[in-house]
Amino acid sequence: MNPPATAYTGRFAPSPTGPLHAGSLVAALASWLDARAWGLNHPGSNGRWLIRIEDLDQPRCLAGADRVILGQLADCGLLSDAAPLWQSQRTPLYQAALEQLLANAQAYPCGCSRKDVEQVLAASGSGRARHDELIYPGTCRHGLHGRSARAWRFAAASETVLWTDRRLGLQQQDVSLQVGDFVLKRADGVFAYQLAVVVDDAAQGVSHVVRGEDLADNTPRQILLQRALGLPTPHYLHTPLVRGADGDKLSKQNQAQALDTRAPLAALNAAATVLALPAMSGTRAEALQAWVRAWADRTP
Repeated sequence: MNPPATAYTGRFAPSPTGPLHAGSLVAALASWLDARAWGLNHPGSNGRWLIRIEDLDQPRCLAGADRVILGQLADCGLLSDAAPLWQSQRTPLYQAALEQLLANAQAYPCGCSRKDVEQVLAASGSGRARHDELIYPGTCRHGLHGRSARAWRFAAASETVLWTDRRLGLQQQDVSLQVGDFVLKRADGVFAYQLAVVVDDAAQGVSHVVRGEDLADNTPRQILLQRALGLPTPHYLHTPLVRGADGDKLSKQNQAQALDTRAPLAALNAAATVLALPAMSGTRAEALQAWVRAWADRTP
């Protein structure tokens, strides 16, 4: 079920594992422009843009990185329309969602370690890894077999999830075959991204998700969770990635250089180029408004 055409809430949801880099700004700018352009194309219905700090994985978060990120966005003129939200303050909501899935037999405890999964896959002659993740063979779906619960997984039914990305077009995936039963809460007690993002998007009324293309592969899992929890499915748009000289996408994991916002227009122009928007001179505010008009012209 898609949100009504008269309403728009978008968001940018960085993880505070370090400062924003050039690729992060592409996603931030695109999501901000999409929200602002909504008002031009739908008079009387202004788009809202929110910032959510995805800080659940505390061991990977850097102290103060959230403040740095908010400062970088402010330097670029990208300000949230409401107070930012921190996921680490919302774990009771994720636990309630997990309990709902457990009560409906749509999730189950899992006692497998990664080594256990590797051994089962090797014994079956299927050692396939997907994006460095093993495709879970469903070992604990029908019981722990004497193991203690380490994590909790979603029971993915065998079905093809179809969805249309506003940039990439028609997409499809059979999650049960291509991903397997995926983790909702890890062995260390941390709630997984897939569950948290679905709960928060619904709680914040997010109608349109604009994010990097590397996250498109997560969308079918999130749609399955939305259906299981009775939550609306937003419209999705996945933006082009910024890649380094080696062809890999820029990320904090490969030491992408922190975004320099001391000259915000230069940083914004670089992001706009990736989004196929024209370079702008003048003030930051003038450039942003020109890009909003350009985005509105190509995004009905």
